Amino acid sequence: MTGRIIVITGPTATGKTALGANLAKQIGGEVVSADSMQIYRRMNIGTAKPTAAEQLGVPHHMLSVAEPWEDYSVSKYVEDASKCVDDILNREKTPVIVGGTGLYIDSLIRGNEFSDKPDPMLRAEIEAEYDNAGGEAMLVKLAAFDPESAEKLHANDKKRIVRAFEVFRGTGQTISQHNRETKDLPPRYDAVKIALNFSDRQDLYNRIDTRVDTMMSAGLAQEVRGILNAGVSANTTAMQAIGYKELIGAIAGEYSFDEAVNTIKMESRRYAKRQLTWLRRDDNVQWIFYEKTPDLDWGLHVSTGYLQVL
Repeated sequence: MTGRIIVITGPTATGKTALGANLAKQIGGEVVSADSMQIYRRMNIGTAKPTAAEQLGVPHHMLSVAEPWEDYSVSKYVEDASKCVDDILNREKTPVIVGGTGLYIDSLIRGNEFSDKPDPMLRAEIEAEYDNAGGEAMLVKLAAFDPESAEKLHANDKKRIVRAFEVFRGTGQTISQHNRETKDLPPRYDAVKIALNFSDRQDLYNRIDTRVDTMMSAGLAQEVRGILNAGVSANTTAMQAIGYKELIGAIAGEYSFDEAVNTIKMESRRYAKRQLTWLRRDDNVQWIFYEKTPDLDWGLHVSTGYLQVL
């Protein structure tokens, strides 16, 4: 392992940004974002990207590093974020990883090496094959060389099915084998993982609802319109983010803005559930449970206690 890092994670709307920035300031560290949507430029309100004031003068990395039309992947994130982390460590400072994208965080900690560089022509070929044959037929083909992956994937999961074919045809190795070998490697970084949550699930849901209302008041619909007017397709990965895809339909007149807001709240709550499910798999996570609203002073106190293991 090349270095020790701190991770502040948890479901959406639990105060990760504030705790991460304050903790980094207190220990003289720097923040590295681990949010799969905050990497995109111009997507600020809907991703709750920290403002300059919220950053408290602490250097923040991996914010606004890609355009909304780019297909930014976990492999690209690990490549870019690890450079930031290593640079911070080389300057004898502490990286504070802040965000709720569990796959990004876990892949960064493990130091996943995605040596198979994507081949755009190969990917386009497989995507066309999927479109012509259909998901069910592609799963049958996948089962012939990687039954483990075929069993786990749904026929409609085009992205992961295409990726499984892409890895096998490009490297001769199944993606299942690649994932097993990666998990067997020692982690690249020694991480203290702190997860934020609320003692009462309803308090989390109430905070999510309030946050969505605040985003709408701050101009989220105008932000979405601006991105679309700049020529970004509604079909890009970035525009599938919660809050953006729902408002695209409202802007197009497919349903009302009130309906879109209610859907955003519902999908945000579902996303929080998925984040919690992901985190509960990890026995190394240190939990901080808030009552009603985040208590920043208490969160800092508890976090500092956990850091004593460093």
